[in-house]
Amino acid sequence: MKYTDFVEVMTQDRMNRYLLACGSDSKKAMTLYRKNLKLSQELFTIISCFEVALRNAIDKQLTGTLGNNWLKEAALPNGIFDNSDCKFTKFEINKAVAKLGSSYSHNKLIAELGFGFWRFFFAQHQFNATGRILLRIFPSKPKSTVHKQYNAKFILNELAELNEIRNRIAHHEPICFQSKRPIKDTTYVRQHYNLILQLFQWMQINETALLYGLDHINSICNDIDSL
Repeated sequence: MKYTDFVEVMTQDRMNRYLLACGSDSKKAMTLYRKNLKLSQELFTIISCFEVALRNAIDKQLTGTLGNNWLKEAALPNGIFDNSDCKFTKFEINKAVAKLGSSYSHNKLIAELGFGFWRFFFAQHQFNATGRILLRIFPSKPKSTVHKQYNAKFILNELAELNEIRNRIAHHEPICFQSKRPIKDTTYVRQHYNLILQLFQWMQINETALLYGLDHINSICNDIDSL
């Protein structure tokens, strides 16, 4: 496709950043745009795998202490989330239950709730409400020291980083540039990719085996860097 036709579809405003990053080389700009889409696709898949692993680990841990229907029950009157501090969590659960209607099952409810919902299980009030046990899903997490606390707040902040880049991809924002600058740079992606691998390792999940055939992040990043 000619660049003029490409711009007609994607708009000049959207392509300006790519064009500047490629020294006004329109062919390279189109290539960078496509590489960014491929990178976004790959990273979103890996984040999705982590999201499923995270929510399943939380569910397994809390099923053992709160019962097989713990999530729906947590939002009922006198449930663990039936308080002003956890009102958002309660609201999201009840909204999902209502959406599922007669097709409700515990597993469908788990799947209905998104990454942003699950990361808040490490916020102070939700973490306390669920018995302060959820750090157990990261058995290989480093031990806290005087200088660095690997506590629930730390995990919450790490998950917030992943949620941010996930949302950028979902809203079709580029992930191949320096922040707010028309300079191609894969550091942002590599840092978040390595964070996912680290969290998998802390969960004692073999990330290499799990992501076999799906993970080409470093290869695409290298292609972008050399463009």
